[in-house]
Amino acid sequence: MQKHIKSFLFLMLFASSNLFANEGALLFGGNCVTCHNETRAISAPSMREVQKQYRAVFGDKKDFVNYLSAFILKPKEENSIMLEKVEKYKLMPLLGYERSVAEEIASYIYDAEF
Repeated sequence: MQKHIKSFLFLMLFASSNLFANEGALLFGGNCVTCHNETRAISAPSMREVQKQYRAVFGDKKDFVNYLSAFILKPKEENSIMLEKVEKYKLMPLLGYERSVAEEIASYIYDAEF
């Protein structure tokens, strides 16, 4: 009986860690893809473009996440590193996310293979 309890606890721990690992993907899929297609620019730059341009400036993940999440929280033209895209598509709207949500999304964008 104790062996089954240990197996159950292990499975629960594994499942919950998988949920947290996918939280950024879920947040991205439930919010960002409305405007940002992963590979094609439609109503906003593609995430592949965003990732490439931000990684070119912020190669370190911590710096990437800090800057991109700050931009997600308060999009301002003067803070954008994609001014040509702002001119083409306009500035993204203020979305009202909490900092932790913006950081999860930015972290996912850094790691994703678009």
